[in-house]
Amino acid sequence: MRKTPAPHRSALRLRAACVALAIAAVGGATLTGTPASAAAPAGTSQFRGVNWADPRDNFADDYLQLSGLSTSDSYAQTYAKASRIISAFRANLGANTVRLPINPYTVNGAYWKSYRGVIDAASDKGFKVIVSYWEGTGDKRDGYIDDETTFWPMWDTVVKAYQHDPKVYFEPMNEPHGYTDAQWADIAAKWLATYPSVSRNRVFVSGAGYNDHVTTVCADPRLKGTYLSLHHYGFWKSYATYDQWVSDLKERLGDCAGRTVADEFGAPMTTGLNYDVPTPDDNSINFIQADTDTFRKLGMGSVYWPGLRTDDTYSIQKLIGDASRPWLETTNRSGADRLAWGWGRGKPVQP
Repeated sequence: MRKTPAPHRSALRLRAACVALAIAAVGGATLTGTPASAAAPAGTSQFRGVNWADPRDNFADDYLQLSGLSTSDSYAQTYAKASRIISAFRANLGANTVRLPINPYTVNGAYWKSYRGVIDAASDKGFKVIVSYWEGTGDKRDGYIDDETTFWPMWDTVVKAYQHDPKVYFEPMNEPHGYTDAQWADIAAKWLATYPSVSRNRVFVSGAGYNDHVTTVCADPRLKGTYLSLHHYGFWKSYATYDQWVSDLKERLGDCAGRTVADEFGAPMTTGLNYDVPTPDDNSINFIQADTDTFRKLGMGSVYWPGLRTDDTYSIQKLIGDASRPWLETTNRSGADRLAWGWGRGKPVQP
């Protein structure tokens, strides 16, 4: 669940002054290969998934530790635990996609050998895997790449490891809200130019701001052929009707639904709300029903936030069983019903 951080104005001004230089700089060695295809994605409804998160909301200045895992685990232990959790996402929700965080501490450090077990387990289970860069915390949580000298080597490592696995997708940055729309499009274009061996239909370009609109990246011809990722949350408004939430979502999409996956959206799942019943005076219920109905009508993929995050009221799964052999339990059956409906299964809301 994304919350707007308090601005660090001096840091923002300093970083903004350096953006043009950072974009122009050569970032990491270009991984050469067959030129990437620019063919437009043919719809996105094939992405039916959830986010698997660190309890710290994925913002960390050290190793990422996904809920249910341990940074002290070996590759084999990580792979075994991840295999069970991925299987539970499929069994409990019918998911086929998982979105995972990366950061330079994890990828450029010793834990990468073990963390790869999560990606490998998901891919081996037939899941689509979206790997996305998260910035750090504290003063670093400002919507900018924390450090270009570690960011590009991180992506060099990840692309080298998974460029030949068609189930793995690359999202250069989560919620790049420090940049203007034009600056963010420049960075996304630089990522594509740096990794020409990666087919564009395996890249998710985040919407500008808090991933909150895709209209500008959609219109940029340099980003042709990529998927676009949108975030949408009910807490962005204190209250809106069902129809107002539909309109809000469509405005953020423009005419780009055919390329867009909502790879974060969510609402409270552990507080007893019933998302299967129309409840016009409840903002969260209006939001979830509007989003999942609209995803289904537009043929859009969606990746719920979060599928699993310890102590998050939005989490639609919780850990059960022995820590060495984890399994999951659904926290809100009606919420799972709405995910299924958005993914093209199940039943509509019954008046």
